[in-house]
Amino acid sequence: MKADRRKVEVVMARKCISLPDLQEATQMPKSTIMKVLKGKNVLPATLGKVAAGLKVDVTDIIED
Repeated sequence: MKADRRKVEVVMARKCISLPDLQEATQMPKSTIMKVLKGKNVLPATLGKVAAGLKVDVTDIIED
């Protein structure tokens, strides 16, 4: 699955969440979060953790 970088960044901006904040909320390494932000294929569970860290539904951040 792939995340839509723009959607993730918009959510982060709306909620004033920085990359370090997202790392802390998800307990994931920066490299994994960067894969998500670059639109790379990641496991569904990874996108689920990012969505949970952002407090949004996973469908709000995946590519259309």
